[in-house]
Amino acid sequence: MFVKICGLKTPTDVDAAVRAGADAIGFVFVPGGPRSIDPESVAELVSRVPENVEMVGVFRNQDIDEVIRIARAAGVQTVQLHGDETLADLAAVKAAGFTVLRAFSADAYSKLEESERAAWDAERILLDAVEPGAGVTFDPAVLDGDFPPGDWLLAGGLRPANVAELVALFKPAGVDVSSGVEASRGVKDPELIRGFVAAAKAAHSN
Repeated sequence: MFVKICGLKTPTDVDAAVRAGADAIGFVFVPGGPRSIDPESVAELVSRVPENVEMVGVFRNQDIDEVIRIARAAGVQTVQLHGDETLADLAAVKAAGFTVLRAFSADAYSKLEESERAAWDAERILLDAVEPGAGVTFDPAVLDGDFPPGDWLLAGGLRPANVAELVALFKPAGVDVSSGVEASRGVKDPELIRGFVAAAKAAHSN
């Protein structure tokens, strides 16, 4: 089970995620939110991250040239596009040398035309609730069992106490959490991070 801890902002956050065994850590570059961080701060934090841990920059409806500039300045390897970005946007980010994770709300993914879905399903996909970071799960009935065919990630309302149940229900290749490992909005809790990673990894082995 691939586990991503998102919305990290401090050395304590990063160290807790790495020690817990996270496969990826995410930094939010969307302006104005409680988890937002600047690329200069991330450039200092990434020195704490081992090479085997994927570093992801999260963006939402931002100019693609600016996305690429920020990702380079921060030193992340992967760009997560979490808005209305197109396949052309994704191709531009790939051409700049980054891997890409395309996030959809479950509702938006369910409404894709068959031809659109076929194109997106060739990419790495994350399915989230309607409002990212709100800590709310989505109803699996929205997708009627029609989940992405590849190694997709599940997000939205995951917590240490429910991740095993939701992994069993959705059967994703990985999970992504942010608010579910916070002591308060935007403030990570190392114990919850440890508990979440352990529960997610155990769920995959059952």
